Formats: sequence, C-alpha cells, structure tokens
Amino acid sequence: MKNFQNFTPQKYMTSDFQKISDGIYKTKSPYDSNDIFVTSLTFEMEPECYGEENASPSNLTQIPIEGILDEFNLFVTDFYEPLNQSSEIICYQEFGSLDLEDIKNLRTLITYWQAILRCTIYGRRW
Repeated sequence: MKNFQNFTPQKYMTSDFQKISDGIYKTKSPYDSNDIFVTSLTFEMEPECYGEENASPSNLTQIPIEGILDEFNLFVTDFYEPLNQSSEIICYQEFGSLDLEDIKNLRTLITYWQAILRCTIYGRRW
C-alpha cells in the first residue's frame, strides 16, 4: 500500500459527525452504541508486493489491510463500495477506533507519504 492521503466524504458534513481535528471525526459506532473516532483515507495497492497480488480497490487483499488494522488497533467502519467499484487504482476506506490516539497514529501514514513525495520531487532518495 502506498500514497496515503486524506479523504473527506460528504457524510462528515452532517450532524452525525463532530470534527475533532483535520480529518478526524467523532461519531457513533456502526456496530454498537459506543462513540468512536473515524478517519477516511485513500491509498493505492501495490500488486508487485507480497500479499497484494491481484488486489484492486474493489478486491482488497487481507494481508495489508489486516496489518494496518492490527498495527494501529483499528477496525473498518466504511468500505465506500461505490467509490471502490468505480476506481481502478485508488482505494477508499474509513477506519475507526475507540481511542483517538489510534486514529492520530494512523494518520502519520499521510505525513510519511507526503515526505516521500517531496523527496522524489526534489530528486533526493531516502
């Protein structure tokens, strides 16, 4: 997975979501009555990488997604199926957690990929 970016769906503009900070919202869990924190990201699958063979936005492979969920203590709260079915490259996912820090930690992936992009643009390598 690569090129993580923020995604702000229209549903975040409704009264069901309270903005906490850029890209992070508080809402009710779709699975129970708990308040949770959510964020939505876009990213690209890397079919040349182990576990991502034959992956596409409408057919995410388990290994990379499970790795993110486990690493950051998250669960998926929206798969954005219409968007993923209409895209050949970009994947859309909403991630949730009971702990705000888990969401903040996930969003460091955006910063990481922006730094890589800047280094690529300026011709530097890591």
